[in-house]
Amino acid sequence: MNLYAIFAIYFLMWVISAFIMLPFGIRTPDETGEAMLKGQADSAPNNFRPGVVALRATLLSALAFGLYYANYVQGWLTLDMLPGYRQGS
Repeated sequence: MNLYAIFAIYFLMWVISAFIMLPFGIRTPDETGEAMLKGQADSAPNNFRPGVVALRATLLSALAFGLYYANYVQGWLTLDMLPGYRQGS
């Protein structure tokens, strides 16, 4: 696997991880007891911290990519092992 493929797969996993991590730890004004601003949506987050989301996404994507790469090298699960899949059909 070349370096460009490694970077592309890791980047895709990071973006997916970031979207997975977005809702964790978010609180609305009703939950925090703070006053809402005029025109603010009821569901708007009060404490959005993009740095925390990025850190969590980095950790999750590093774990996911590590498992993916270990499977790629070791061959724990291949397409031939999947039921109903015939290569070359």
